[in-house]
Amino acid sequence: MMRRKEMVQTRYQALEIWKSDRATEFRVAGAVHAFYHRDRFLTGLAWDMIAASALMGVAHPPRSVLMLGLAGGTAFRVLRHLLPDCELVAVDIDAEIVDLAREHMDLDALGIEVVHADAYGWLAKNRRKFDVVIDDIYLAGKTDVFRPQAWDEKLMGYLRRAMAPGGVLAVNLVTGVGHRAMQVATRRVLRKEFGEVRTIRSEEAMNEVLVAGKVVAGRQRLREYGEMFRDRRDREYWDRLELRRLT
Repeated sequence: MMRRKEMVQTRYQALEIWKSDRATEFRVAGAVHAFYHRDRFLTGLAWDMIAASALMGVAHPPRSVLMLGLAGGTAFRVLRHLLPDCELVAVDIDAEIVDLAREHMDLDALGIEVVHADAYGWLAKNRRKFDVVIDDIYLAGKTDVFRPQAWDEKLMGYLRRAMAPGGVLAVNLVTGVGHRAMQVATRRVLRKEFGEVRTIRSEEAMNEVLVAGKVVAGRQRLREYGEMFRDRRDREYWDRLELRRLT
């Protein structure tokens, strides 16, 4: 059973730390913000879809992944398991939550290069190239999370500049009431900018992850990784991921 162990006010968010004998959750605005389990990787939630998105590019397996927004590193834990030799780089403005992940979620074991900075500000100056760029930027409001910046040509230019040839851009989107306009706008922008866009969804999650690139792989790519999960629940969550092309 999960029990609340601590409340922490970082500079950017009010965080609750919940623990059981084998798992830890960071909760923000009533939602699970990061998850760690000693024996399992998947949750049925957004992190599974984010991890899956990194496997969908022409450059495969990816040699490098950039994550904008790290929190507890849940998706990167999955990717480190699937891609042991991949360079993982993350940018997060909240250094305190990263330190808490080091303390409670064994973050240092993942071998991530962590940059403490405003992700979009860092992106504007960045000149490095990555096979996968993941935009998971959400800030916590009083009752819900929100994206801090609307789509514009400048932001898209920075994201595309960070993509290596054959790479993909993945964007995590919260769905449901209050988030529909951002979801529609993001789908429209990505369809306009890229040759192909696919959506990854899970029955349990109030999210979708859009994966965009010149070419984006299909469902067979995910099947190639299913047997890498030893735990039955992990395999079930992985097998239930839904992938389809946006028209």
